Amino acid sequence: EGGSTKINYEPWIEFAESMGPMMMPAAMFIANLVAERYPSGPVRVLDVAASHGLFGLSIAQRLPQAEIVAQDFHAVLEVTKRNATTAGCMDRYSFLPGDVMTLDLPGTYDCVLLTNFLHHFSAKTCESLLRKLQARLNPNGVVVSLEFIPNEDRVTPPTPAMFALTMLMSTDHGDAYTFADYQAMFEAAGFVRNE
Repeated sequence: EGGSTKINYEPWIEFAESMGPMMMPAAMFIANLVAERYPSGPVRVLDVAASHGLFGLSIAQRLPQAEIVAQDFHAVLEVTKRNATTAGCMDRYSFLPGDVMTLDLPGTYDCVLLTNFLHHFSAKTCESLLRKLQARLNPNGVVVSLEFIPNEDRVTPPTPAMFALTMLMSTDHGDAYTFADYQAMFEAAGFVRNE
């Protein structure tokens, strides 16, 4: 019960240690999006389920004014810390160990990173988390998500469609949601624009 969503699920450490290189292109793309939105001035970023940390690190390397708060389970954050040290960014990092669903989130944020995360949970749980995050956003703040998104027919393209089966096998209620599904979740949580 719980599968990959169990508290302190040990395989997330191996995931964090091995998946970084595969995520680098997406991390750089997201860093460029955030840099376009915040070309100057302070930027406070919450990296939810930071794992290897490459999404937050890419922003920190692209924006020297960015402060990153990395959230994940304690053991996984050890991988994030090693990568932040190697990247020379530890001076702009703070760490928030624990389960994001139950943690009190300190302060407010300009950007929240939700990368490869929402698909692990039911739509209702996603909405609840999104409400919590929306309440911690600064005015004009954004949530940036990265997900496998099938077309509305839910069988194309093949990779996101097959990912739904992975979620069925490894989580209690996860799924590969369509864009319309995510639109409904974000709107229910109070977000005014989704793209």
